[in-house]
Amino acid sequence: MELEPQVFRRALTLSLVGGLSTAIGALFVVLNPAPNLKMLGLLQGFAAGLMLSISFLDLAHNALNAVGFLKGNLWFFAGVLFFGFIIKFIPEPNLTPQADPSEKKADDDSGGSGKDMMRKHRRQVLFSGIITAVGISLHNFPEGMAVFLGSVKGLHVGLNLAVAIALHNIPEGVAVALPIYFATKSKWYAFCLAAGSGLAEPLGVMAVAFLFPSSLNPEILEGLLGSVGGVMAFLTLHEMLPLAFDYAGQKQAVKAVFVGMACMSARLVPLGDQPTKGDKLVALQL
Repeated sequence: MELEPQVFRRALTLSLVGGLSTAIGALFVVLNPAPNLKMLGLLQGFAAGLMLSISFLDLAHNALNAVGFLKGNLWFFAGVLFFGFIIKFIPEPNLTPQADPSEKKADDDSGGSGKDMMRKHRRQVLFSGIITAVGISLHNFPEGMAVFLGSVKGLHVGLNLAVAIALHNIPEGVAVALPIYFATKSKWYAFCLAAGSGLAEPLGVMAVAFLFPSSLNPEILEGLLGSVGGVMAFLTLHEMLPLAFDYAGQKQAVKAVFVGMACMSARLVPLGDQPTKGDKLVALQL
């Protein structure tokens, strides 16, 4: 399977849409410094449902059918282990909104010490926001690689991944912009840093496109997509669901997860019976 130029352009466009959705989260903060966290939690739960359906009902399912049960599972859990390993070296983003430093004024009677504590707290909040931005950027890099591999398989796979990742990235944009805005009082700086944290996703596309071989066996592509399913499943269970539970509550978040799964399953129905380009190539080789 040769890499066509339109595949790269498609993957880059989808990754830009997914990555820059952090800017939407930043807009929540710029327009309203106290965003509705329950709504963000429901959105995160809905995105988790989309991601789980893509991981198990599309990517892993197709890998099992294409390369066999044993190899398909090995590819899937290789993706799980890969992301579980690299996440140890990624700074853990703080997705809990910070308290407004201006609220600390009432707690300090002395002027000098109060201002010193204010400046210290602002520095701490700013550092927290920067670490969150770095962590989210590093998280977005493998997501861009996943969108690229999905786009190689077909437009519907890349689009499904991009939509789920975009919804997932909106609360991440809030997590970056909120502490930056509270620390600097600059809406523009908060927006730019949050939006910039999503640009690591198209960088992931460019990196894997550079390393991508000129031709790839369809069986290996299906295996790699199975690994992408493992990465997405790990990301969902490790990050998205806990955040949805914290923001929206367990019962409401679980409902949002199943709504997301139902929506993605309905989207996959008309695609399930259609042979993909990879399937046709495998059939031709046989």
